[in-house]
Amino acid sequence: MPRFLIGILGLVLLGAIVWDAIETVLVPRRIGRRFRLTRGFYIVTWRIWRALVAPVRRPARREAILGVFGPLSLVMLLGCWALGLIVAFALMAWAVQTRGEMAHRGFPLLLYMSGETFFTLGYGDFTPGSVVGRLLSVMEAGLGFGFLGTVVGYLPTMYSAFSEREIEITLMDAHAGSPPTAAEFLRRNPPGTRGCEERLRTWERWAAQLLETHISYPQLAYYRSQHLNQSWLGTLTTILDSTAAVLARAGNGDTGPAHATFAMARHALVDITQIFFQNYRPPANSRMSEEQMALLRGAIAAIGGASVSPAAFEDRLAELRILYEPYAQALAEFLLIGLPPWAHLEPRRDNWERGPWDRMLPRTEEALRHEEHY
Repeated sequence: MPRFLIGILGLVLLGAIVWDAIETVLVPRRIGRRFRLTRGFYIVTWRIWRALVAPVRRPARREAILGVFGPLSLVMLLGCWALGLIVAFALMAWAVQTRGEMAHRGFPLLLYMSGETFFTLGYGDFTPGSVVGRLLSVMEAGLGFGFLGTVVGYLPTMYSAFSEREIEITLMDAHAGSPPTAAEFLRRNPPGTRGCEERLRTWERWAAQLLETHISYPQLAYYRSQHLNQSWLGTLTTILDSTAAVLARAGNGDTGPAHATFAMARHALVDITQIFFQNYRPPANSRMSEEQMALLRGAIAAIGGASVSPAAFEDRLAELRILYEPYAQALAEFLLIGLPPWAHLEPRRDNWERGPWDRMLPRTEEALRHEEHY
């Protein structure tokens, strides 16, 4: 291959990687272009990871393996960018080196020299002989320094966004059960009360933050939560379930902050889903069984106050569910995240009520009765 074509190949590779890194790290919005290096990287690596996890049957072990993918994929992505930049500069150095240099410098040696320059090691054992080669070395050293600085600033930003996301997921344990359900939220936070309205406003802000962070850093979607029965998608779905139940219960009456929270949560879910695929994926099955609907109606009836008829409630709930459940189910299938039920068929204890030492601690009669209930 002619030397100038090798140089052009290196220049194209350099431009593609730099532009992809800028879009991924610095551009705080969703990129509409379908072909991207980062997108292709995650499509390939996630499919491989899903295939590795497929034979695992134990939920705890399965989640542990899936939980490694998010942080590991980020490190691998940064490594691929660095390797691509080193190769790109080595190709351009091969194209511009003098005839004397070509006699004793093969491509492996140029690759070593490029890596040495990129990471600013400064051994000085090899130096370019041409003016263009020296300019390329200066450019690579500056780009390598900027790359390392960007990585240092990028990782803390990612983990700060992850930490803020997990706070509300953890708080769900006390407000809607473990895993959270709409029926349990209605039981613990009756609509119309001050506590319910405050929680809905908090959920609205959390959904807005989720949208902002996951649009800017889509890799966060692969990061798993601390407990098996908790996830960002499960929390978002519970918010939509709960607000949909509140809106269906009220009919056309006053819904307070429930409508604003539902709108913000659906906005977040739809936009995040569009990052991963554009085509419509019909749900495989319904999330709500007849038993769960009966338990949800029971939770609604226990609240009391003005409400619509059971038939009108179910019709209105069905209209609201179709607005978000296909997105949630498609995303859950893709990310291998289980969605929470609408209601638990059997009583369940919250995460805070379960501990490895509980059976060995002295128990009061009231605590024992509570434990037997669950």
